[in-house]
Amino acid sequence: MRRILFFKLSLLFFSVLFLQSTFAQDYIHWSLPEGTKARLGKGEISEIAYSPDGTRLAVASSIGIWIYDVHSGVEYTLLTGHTDPVNSVAFSPDGGTLASASRDKTIRLWDAASGEQLHTLTGHISGVNSIAFSPDGSILASSGGLLDKTIRLWDAVSGLHKRSLTGHTDSVTSVAFSPDGSTLASGGWDKTIRLWDAISGVQVHCLTGHTDWVNSVAFSPDGSTLASGSKDHTIHLWDAVNGVQVHSLTEHTWSVNSVAFSPDGSTLASGSGDSSICLWDPVRGEYLQKLEGHTFGVRCIAFSPDGSTLVSGSFNDSIHLRDTISGETKLTLKGHTYWVNSVVFSPDGGTLASGSEDGDIRLWDVVSREHKRTMEGNWFGITSVIFSPDGSTLASGGGREGLDTTIRLWEAASGKHVRTLTGHTGQVTCVAFSPDGGTLASASQDNTIRLWEVASGEPVRTLEGHKDWVSSIAFSPDGSTFASGSGDSTVRMWDVVNGEHKQRLAGHIYPVSSVAFSPDGRTLASGSWDNTVRLWGTTVAGFYFHKRTLTGHTGMVSSVAFSPDGSTLASGDAHDCIRLWDAVSGEHRRTLTGHTGMVSSIAFSSDGSMLASGSWDGAILIWDLSPNTGVIETRQ
Repeated sequence: MRRILFFKLSLLFFSVLFLQSTFAQDYIHWSLPEGTKARLGKGEISEIAYSPDGTRLAVASSIGIWIYDVHSGVEYTLLTGHTDPVNSVAFSPDGGTLASASRDKTIRLWDAASGEQLHTLTGHISGVNSIAFSPDGSILASSGGLLDKTIRLWDAVSGLHKRSLTGHTDSVTSVAFSPDGSTLASGGWDKTIRLWDAISGVQVHCLTGHTDWVNSVAFSPDGSTLASGSKDHTIHLWDAVNGVQVHSLTEHTWSVNSVAFSPDGSTLASGSGDSSICLWDPVRGEYLQKLEGHTFGVRCIAFSPDGSTLVSGSFNDSIHLRDTISGETKLTLKGHTYWVNSVVFSPDGGTLASGSEDGDIRLWDVVSREHKRTMEGNWFGITSVIFSPDGSTLASGGGREGLDTTIRLWEAASGKHVRTLTGHTGQVTCVAFSPDGGTLASASQDNTIRLWEVASGEPVRTLEGHKDWVSSIAFSPDGSTFASGSGDSTVRMWDVVNGEHKQRLAGHIYPVSSVAFSPDGRTLASGSWDNTVRLWGTTVAGFYFHKRTLTGHTGMVSSVAFSPDGSTLASGDAHDCIRLWDAVSGEHRRTLTGHTGMVSSIAFSSDGSMLASGSWDGAILIWDLSPNTGVIETRQ
């Protein structure tokens, strides 16, 4: 009777949500932090779980838990409450409860039908990496990170802590119960798999053989075999009773991040950082088939309860649902994004560009909040994007040392690639146009700054002087000077015309991550890993001096930006918050919180009414800066 009632309530609840989603498609406004207008991007994917009835998918992401309809791909809802990325999700066997584990050190239990939070479980002293329900649903197991190294068992109904299991000597990455519930398996960074008596908590076996981190463990449906996937590129199959290794499977060329058995036990699937999924015969230990289609590493995989579908989530933006027989993709869920490293408004304020660690540049319509276009940029990540002053051209930079360390120029209206600029030998960390649009400056981890002629793409000169990587560059409003911040903890001023070094500004005690000029050019702001922002003023002779230091950030300052009228300075930090300051007095005005990862980039709209922030949580938030918006001091 209880299950029938739950089923009816679930149908009613999700029917309503489905109708709302069908007609509104307004998930960009769901569960927004106070003071924001919209969220662009759904965050980075960590894990995916099917509901027991196979109708829903729960996706653990860096901004919360997304619930999808399996057949239509429509978003049901977004569950928020964790203050850091969600690492793991699991449905209880009866489907009534959803559990989530987060980097914020907590586990949360949710009513799967209503989305109401039931309990918050605390006790881990590091982020919680993995969770699993026992087959009868009475116990929830959780594993802790680097500072914790423990497995905790909880009463799944009351949320009370029952027992802690110790033995791992490093972060515990994955836990799984045997089908009969008698054994718990765990894998960790200590390269071991451990088998525990689930009742007494006594360790039964310690399995060794992997030469690097164990990322994932899974039992076969009959409980006879345990599979483990490792950073050493291999999958090991073990006799789950005596702990003896049976097979070692080698086909992947990168870390094996996830392993899963089909419900009938005939197939083992493995997802890897090499962007592929491999299918195996677990009895013979034979390689069967490789499934491709993801353009970035595969982070998580899961079979549907009936075994007809395999779902996989990638490190970039996609979730694929495939037919397990044909291997063909049934459905692709888009909108998830990897780390956002850079955001910038177009000069007319109509478009927002974002650059991501997945190597893509995305253009968004600011009014409709719709994704307009994706351009495939540097394969090894985009660190910086910028529009030319007339808005016709977009420049992007990124890469890794010796790997695609290029700058690309794009036609902003069409997204057409125009030109590639080469010369840097280290990652391009920042690009900036001169006020007249004729010159492009680029900063790099090779310790240099390069100036380029935009029309031809020809290099003009290379500037050297910094003793470490150059993190940020900015032109003065009149275009005569530009500033550069560096890992050597200094800011340097340069003459744009002849490339001569004019002045070295010292005072920060750790790397300078960002520099920005005020609109009138009289003030320069610099943000640093020392958790401070420094304001520098100009003398009559044009030299800069230290005016004041702004303190209050509890993490390194990653980005600084002035409002168009010069009255406000914004700064973002590694502890997920943005602070707004009076640019003249240095007085702190407001604190904006809502991201669950480092705020990597901030940008004001051309009229100053909005602030966009990009984060390592894979999302972009657009903040309302209208005068009547209230002060935000607490995390949402």
